[in-house]
Amino acid sequence: MAWFNGLLDLPWWGYIVATLILTHITIASVTIFLHRSQTHRGLDLHPVVNHFFRLWLWLTTGMVTKEWVAIHRKHHARCETPEDPHSPQVLGLKKVLWQGAELYRGAAKDKDLIEKFGRGTPDDWLERNVYTRHSAKGIFITMALDLLLFGPIGLTIWAVQMVWIPFWAAGVVNGVGHFWGYRNFENEDASTNLIPWGILIGGEELHNNHHTFGTSAKFSYKWYEFDIGWMYIRIMETLGLAKVLRVAPKLAEDASRPQLDLEHVQAIIANRYAIAARYARELKDVYRSELEKISLPELHNLNIKRQMKIWLKQDAKDTPEVEREQLAALLAQSKVLDTVYSMRQELTRLWERSSLSREQLLKELQDWCRRAEASGITALQQFARSLKLVAIA
Repeated sequence: MAWFNGLLDLPWWGYIVATLILTHITIASVTIFLHRSQTHRGLDLHPVVNHFFRLWLWLTTGMVTKEWVAIHRKHHARCETPEDPHSPQVLGLKKVLWQGAELYRGAAKDKDLIEKFGRGTPDDWLERNVYTRHSAKGIFITMALDLLLFGPIGLTIWAVQMVWIPFWAAGVVNGVGHFWGYRNFENEDASTNLIPWGILIGGEELHNNHHTFGTSAKFSYKWYEFDIGWMYIRIMETLGLAKVLRVAPKLAEDASRPQLDLEHVQAIIANRYAIAARYARELKDVYRSELEKISLPELHNLNIKRQMKIWLKQDAKDTPEVEREQLAALLAQSKVLDTVYSMRQELTRLWERSSLSREQLLKELQDWCRRAEASGITALQQFARSLKLVAIA
């Protein structure tokens, strides 16, 4: 009865490795196919790769491509509002972490949502007649295959496969990824990077980077961050199985163009989040020195240096109302702080949607640099000079 133990006779650790490999392929299918390719159009995949991912997800998750894409697109469009299908800022971390799959299923019942946000997803014979019509049957084929390959322990492996995406993707990424972690960029939502090495969840750990540059096929941004999903994409691209369409712009400098022109305006708008982060970093010594001189009892329990860094990264409209009073109290105590913060917010006009022409925006940039260089604040003067060299890498 050796056959009863499955076609594969593995040591105990072999079953653990097999489970991790199987679940990792599912994670890779979600992040590369569903997320980066189908939802955000950051890359195109070869038809063979496309069909492999669709088949694998049908077998291991039962998710319908159009539903997943639509729900995630609405998440980006309505992020951190009551219309967001799974915001922990609105619904609470506990609910999204432990009931993320239920929130997904609830959103999938909204046919108007699916039609509005799910356009452009596969609509061939297989999708209509197999993957969508019989979406729940694939997982039972997987259960049979796991039993055949691994024997009775295959049921345990199958159970892990079934909870892997609901917990890690629907729970951890959608929940913890909007609640706890570090932020490279102070964008308009609460997204965070969980850790700088995106391996276990295929790169989805770098969630703040993704929300900042939504259409980028690459989620890592800083030199020390690693996105295993991007590594797989690059391998496929080398093999002719994928074509990268979009990646996040990188902040660079071009010393051959020291005079401000329209290309500078374009580069600043494209790199606005990176420029805001650099502004806070390069003005760090200035605002920290000024904060040492200020003592406000009402801010005693606030990590004011860290908070000032966040305020300088943010556009004013993204600063919570309760924090605006604290910020105003600080700025009233220091002319230097007030200048540094005001000059930062004036940069916002360069990347806000406005009726100004590019030529008018260029004049504003030129005026901003002149006033920064005349401010008497050394770090601000140096930042203005470096801004004149900004280019898109």
